[in-house]
Amino acid sequence: MLSWLPGRVVALRAKVFEKVNGDNAITFPNSQVGPERFQELYGHPAANGRSRGAGLSDLFWYWLAPGPEVHQEHLEAGPRYDDVARATRGFLAGPTEELSAAATRCTAKVLDEVLTGPVTHVRLRDLMMPVWAEYFHELVFGEPCPRAARDLIIGHANDVVTSLKCTGLRHPKRRARLTRYLERRLADVRHPLPETLSPTEQVHYLQGTYFNTAVVQMSEAMAHLLLALAQHPPVAHRLAANPSDDRYFAHVLDETFRLYPLFGIAHRITTADISLDDDTTFPAGSVLCFNYPAYHATGHERPDEFDPGRWEHTAARSSHHIPFGIAANRPCPAWRLSPLAMRAAAREVLRRVTPHSSVAHTRSLPSRGPCLLVRDGSTPRLRLVFLRVRDRWEDVWRSVVQLVLGTAMVLHAHRLRLAGDYFDTHDPQGCPVRH
Repeated sequence: MLSWLPGRVVALRAKVFEKVNGDNAITFPNSQVGPERFQELYGHPAANGRSRGAGLSDLFWYWLAPGPEVHQEHLEAGPRYDDVARATRGFLAGPTEELSAAATRCTAKVLDEVLTGPVTHVRLRDLMMPVWAEYFHELVFGEPCPRAARDLIIGHANDVVTSLKCTGLRHPKRRARLTRYLERRLADVRHPLPETLSPTEQVHYLQGTYFNTAVVQMSEAMAHLLLALAQHPPVAHRLAANPSDDRYFAHVLDETFRLYPLFGIAHRITTADISLDDDTTFPAGSVLCFNYPAYHATGHERPDEFDPGRWEHTAARSSHHIPFGIAANRPCPAWRLSPLAMRAAAREVLRRVTPHSSVAHTRSLPSRGPCLLVRDGSTPRLRLVFLRVRDRWEDVWRSVVQLVLGTAMVLHAHRLRLAGDYFDTHDPQGCPVRH
């Protein structure tokens, strides 16, 4: 069934990205900076540039538009970044009970709509997107999400993640419909917005932070978690039988994030020369790429195995394990909220169904996580065989689609130069530059 083709196409696509993008990037860990010094370099004060000066930024800005210039992860360090980060912390704060209860409520609402028979076939990422669309709408506006708004949020978030994975092209008009909705609702936001942003920029901040990144990342995280449970029944059974065992859930979540980190590579641009103790120097303007999967695979026995038990005697803080980044260099602002909400959502799913899946589980998960949700506790063996065969076939044609569409979008982003043109006319804090 041409099983060799996807791997070859993925390798070719990586070469296309590298050649067309044109960055002089250095990926870590490597022979210069191994895993034992990975966080030292990552946390260096001069490894703090984000978008200015890297061709790779053009591609990310292309995928994240509208408003990538005010996306918290892509703002350069300075007062505006501090203002935006402070506002985000305000949105994501709250009592544990309230944050968890909202996740349970939103998950239950979506499952009530989806579970219509003894066995329900879903794509896990698609299952979870309505959950987090509802959740973050409540977080931002303090009220339940109207169905029309939910559809706008899902359409936008799905468009972003589909284009990021090169399984579909961008649809700016689809994104613009959500922008118009947020413009109308700007006065209804329940928390203070960044004061350094204009009203238009505040709309783009909401769209990019909560209804793009938050919805996409939480949906991806839950898809990985539920797919791992679907393929490791003893783990799923233990969680379902002991829903209040927070310690074991933390181990399951740590193992999920270790094996399937949401960040593939985080890139930073050096704003000054970096000299390490062994005379290794990276000049200002270097593009440093920090490879999360490669780093997470080091320092662990049987790194390719899904084994929550490894965390029984291993502290995540002292391991090669940074699912939310590192505190010294833009950690994910949802580091507290995400585990709380994911635990509540997972409990609600496992309370109602047993997940089963036979598909390939990769970090990028372009398949969106095909899975069977079973209500009666049986194992649908024939349907699992069919699921596996279809997944293998989809992997073949999808890899070709990713090569074609990925190349087209890289070329388009390279031609548009969204980040490059922006910094030609604005300083890092977004002020126009007079030439």
